[in-house]
Amino acid sequence: MAKNFKDLSEQEILALAISSEETDARIYADFAAGLKADYPATAQIFTEMEAEEDEHRRKLIDDYRRRFGEHIPLIRREDVKGFVHRKPVWMIRPLGIKTVRRQAEIMETETQRFYERAASKISDASTRKLLGDLAEAERKHVTLADDLQREQLTPDVEAEEEKAHRRLFVLQIVQPGLAGLMDGSVSTLAPVF
Repeated sequence: MAKNFKDLSEQEILALAISSEETDARIYADFAAGLKADYPATAQIFTEMEAEEDEHRRKLIDDYRRRFGEHIPLIRREDVKGFVHRKPVWMIRPLGIKTVRRQAEIMETETQRFYERAASKISDASTRKLLGDLAEAERKHVTLADDLQREQLTPDVEAEEEKAHRRLFVLQIVQPGLAGLMDGSVSTLAPVF
């Protein structure tokens, strides 16, 4: 049973923040790994974003240790009412470049809102400052992603990635569908619909 955010203790809020940063870092690592072969420049952006999330996690763990000790209870987004349910990354296949970028934007916005709400519930000044700083950092991540995208994705690289995207579409969707039509099998058209 999920718990209301307003009912979380300060310890639970920090544990949730740590878990969320760990999850986001893993998602970005999965995005980078899934895009590396066909979209290396975009994969590099997600590798850098993973490093940012990992740094946030370290700061949160340091603050948690200072206040509550070594044991961090496992509290996930799914355990708290009001968080947006995300489709698992491994189910997003094939990894479309636009889908991945949009997912990252949603993640950063959701995390920013979480930190803003969390900071308002915390009484410890240094923890409140940390959460406020992280909310600002998450807001800047969208800008960072845009900056990295401009830096990494030159017009030539972007054209190459778009070409790779079209090639993958043909190989994964169009070609199997045509093969099915030639065989008379309607089931091979399922990826198209």
